[in-house]
Amino acid sequence: MVQNCRMRHWKIFSLLLAVLPAASCWADPAYGLWGSVRYAPGFEHFDYVNPKAPKGGELRLVSNLRISTFDKYNPFTIKGTAPAYLQELMFDSLLTSPMDETTAGYGLLAEDVQVADDGLSVTFRLRPEARFHNGHPVLARDVKHSFDTLVSPQALPGYKTMLIDVAGVDVLGERELRFRFKKASRELPLLVGTIPVFSHEWGMENGKRKPFDEVVMEPPIASGPYRIGPVRFGKDITYVRDADYWARNLPVRVGTGNFDRISVKIYQDNTARLEALKAGEFDLMRFYSAGDWARRLYGKRFDRGELVKGEFSSHLPSGFQSYVLNTRRPLLQDVRVRKALGLAMDFEWMKRSMFYGAYERVHGLFGNTRCETHGMPSSEELALMEPWRSRIVPEAFGPMAEPPRTDAEHSLRDNLRQAKRLLAEAGWTVQGGVLRNAQGQAMELEYLDTRDEGVRMLAPWMRNLEKLGIRLRFRAVDFALYQQRLSKFDFDIITIAYQGSDNPGQEFADLFGSQAADTEDSGNFPGVKNPAVDAMIGAMTSARTLEQLLPACHALDRIIGHGHYLIPQWSDSSLRMVYNSWRLVRPAVVPAHAQGERWAMDAWWARDPVLTAPPP
Repeated sequence: MVQNCRMRHWKIFSLLLAVLPAASCWADPAYGLWGSVRYAPGFEHFDYVNPKAPKGGELRLVSNLRISTFDKYNPFTIKGTAPAYLQELMFDSLLTSPMDETTAGYGLLAEDVQVADDGLSVTFRLRPEARFHNGHPVLARDVKHSFDTLVSPQALPGYKTMLIDVAGVDVLGERELRFRFKKASRELPLLVGTIPVFSHEWGMENGKRKPFDEVVMEPPIASGPYRIGPVRFGKDITYVRDADYWARNLPVRVGTGNFDRISVKIYQDNTARLEALKAGEFDLMRFYSAGDWARRLYGKRFDRGELVKGEFSSHLPSGFQSYVLNTRRPLLQDVRVRKALGLAMDFEWMKRSMFYGAYERVHGLFGNTRCETHGMPSSEELALMEPWRSRIVPEAFGPMAEPPRTDAEHSLRDNLRQAKRLLAEAGWTVQGGVLRNAQGQAMELEYLDTRDEGVRMLAPWMRNLEKLGIRLRFRAVDFALYQQRLSKFDFDIITIAYQGSDNPGQEFADLFGSQAADTEDSGNFPGVKNPAVDAMIGAMTSARTLEQLLPACHALDRIIGHGHYLIPQWSDSSLRMVYNSWRLVRPAVVPAHAQGERWAMDAWWARDPVLTAPPP
C-alpha cells in the first residue's frame, strides 16, 4: 500500500505554489512564473469548472486514516490535530492558483498587485467587497496580523522557514499593504500572496488577545466559501457553504464550491473505511493501495453502477515517497550504512508480488517535472557544486543516483553482497548471525508507524536485512504519539509521502536545510545538515530564470540522492477514486493537476441529494 502520510509542513508548501510575476499592475491581477499565464485578464471562469453547476446537496468524504480524530480548529499551531480540509475550505488568500496551471496565481482577496522593479517588495490592494464570516471587511491590518502570527514562535515553524526572506509588512492604507523582502526572489511575491488570511479578532477574549497557541477551539474568523457546521467529535465534521460568500461571482470562484455541505467522516482502520464505502456511508474515496483497488472493490453498489471506479491520468509531480533515515541516530550517520540499507530493498519483487504492477519506483526529488535529474552533471551544475566539493560525496559528481534493481542482469544476491562490503568498510561485521561494530553493538533499528497493517509492506525488507544480520523492528503507535515523536525527531526510520513540486523553492529549506535540522517540529526529518545543500537551495530560490533554476534543482537532487538520506519507495501517476455516480456529477474537463478530494470539493456538484434510483 502506498502510505498517505503527507506531513503538515509539506502541506503548507503544497498550498503555496510559487510563481514570479513581471513588474506590472493589472485590473485582474495574474502572475506567471516565467512570464506567461494561461488565463488572460477578463477571463470568466477556469476551464475545468462548469459555471452553470447547481448549488446544493452534500459531499460526504472520509478522513485520512492517519487522522483518527481532531482536537482543535486552529490548523496553524504545533500541538494537536485540526479537522481534514479545514484550511482549504475556510481560508482565502490574496492570490489563488488553478488546478490546470502550476506556474500562475490570480487575484482573490487582492484586486491589484504591484511588484517593485528591483524585486524587493510587492504591494497589494484588497477588494472592498471582501468580507470575513462575521461580516467585517478584510483589511490590510488583518493581512499583516496573519503574516506576523504565522511567522511567530507560536505557529508551525514551516511558515517562518518559508518566509524567512520577508523583511516585514507595512500597512499603507486601510486596504493597501506592502511586503518588503531581504532579497529579490522569484518566489516571494506569490508566497506572501498565498498565505492564509484570518481576522485580527480571532482569539480575542474580553478585548484581550490570547496567545495564538492557546487559540484552540475558537472557530476561525476567515473569509473562505465554507464555515464549520455540525460536529461529532471522533465521528465527523460538516462544513456548511456560505450562501453569501463574498467572492462567489469572481472569475476564480465561479463554478466552484457547489455543495451546500461537505462532511468528513472518521474511521479508525482501513477495513472499517472500505466497508463503510461499500455500504454507501460516504460518496468519494481516493485509493493509494493497489491491493484494495484490484481486489476489494466489489458488491451490489458496484454491480448496479452506483459506485464507480474512476482512474484519471495526472500530470502532478510524482513526489518522492521514501523511507526516511534519521541521521541524528548514531547508527545511521555513516553514508555507507544508509546505502547498504537501501540495497536490501527488493522493489521489483514487491511490484510483481504485492503491487499488481501498478507502481513505479521513485527516482529522485523531482519526478515527472522538468527538474527531474538524469545522467552526468552539466557544466552549470558542476559550477554550483565545485565550491562545496569537500562537503559532497564524490559519487555526486558522477551519474545521478539510481535505486538498486533486482531484474535483468541485477539480482538481490549481488545487492546484498555489495551491502555487506559497504558495512564492512564502515566497521560492521556479522558475529553469530548479528551485525555488530567494533564495540560489539548490534545493528538494531526501529520503524515507526501508526498502523499495524503497515508491517506487511515492511516485511520483505525486514527479511532481506536479516540476511545482513540487521534487525529492523516494527512499532505501531497511536497517531498522537506518532506526531509527538516526529516533532522531536525521536525515531530511526519512518515513511513520508512527500508531495512533489513543479516549482521547487524555499520549502526545501524546511525539508533539508541546516537550520530546520535543529528546529523542533520542522520538516527536516532525515536531519540533513550540510552547507552544500543550503547553497543549492539558495541557488534555487534566487533563480530568476528557468535556465538558472534547473541546474540548482539537479545539483540538489544529486547531493541528496548520493547522500542516501532517503530510500525511495514507489509512486503512481494516476489518480484513482471511487465515487457515487448517483449522488455526484463531475465536470467534463479533468484538470491536468487534479488533486483528488480537492478537485471534488472545488468543482464537482450534487446530482440530487435525495436520489435513490439510477439517473435516467
